[in-house]
Amino acid sequence: MTLEAAVAAIARGGVIAIPTDTVFGLACDPASVAAVDRIYAIKQRPADLELTLLSASIADIEEDVELDAVARTLAGAYWPGALSIICRLRARRWAIPRNGRTLSVRVPDHPIALAVLRRTGPLATTSANRHGDAAAITAAEVAAALDGEVDAVLEGGHCGGVASTIIDCTSITPHVLREGPIPAAALRSMIGGFPSTSTEGQRSQ
Repeated sequence: MTLEAAVAAIARGGVIAIPTDTVFGLACDPASVAAVDRIYAIKQRPADLELTLLSASIADIEEDVELDAVARTLAGAYWPGALSIICRLRARRWAIPRNGRTLSVRVPDHPIALAVLRRTGPLATTSANRHGDAAAITAAEVAAALDGEVDAVLEGGHCGGVASTIIDCTSITPHVLREGPIPAAALRSMIGGFPSTSTEGQRSQ
């Protein structure tokens, strides 16, 4: 599937699979309730687990979330890259998040993902697999796992294979919720001490 066809599928309210620097992701227009619902259905994802907003740049999410000094420091150091940052919502203009007042955001470090995002704007995403299964890292794995349920699958070789590190910056003391390619120790050394890493399976990408 070509980049143009994938972008057109998003514009029609479709769901596509794109390669990222971490794992393949399901992606859709975050303003489309129907498309967001379809991602949940394809993934068989529990309704209380939120999606992540991928964007091509920090500027693209400025009106969506509050990027405090810590979040900006981390984004400046690790974006584009494998760090998802949970921030407080500034404005609710998307069909995500469904619950609460926070949103996970990330700028991926993958040329195909960034090419799509520059054309579409921010996308609602989660890893391209059934909930609880291993994340797909190739287009062939997406096709095998989801059996034609998405509107487009973009080729992109092998993804990095490890889901992003997640840090919650919505409290006074940041918390690493999932350690991925970026070690918690590296984040800790950059912004000061914070509690030990805990495992969370709620978010992907």
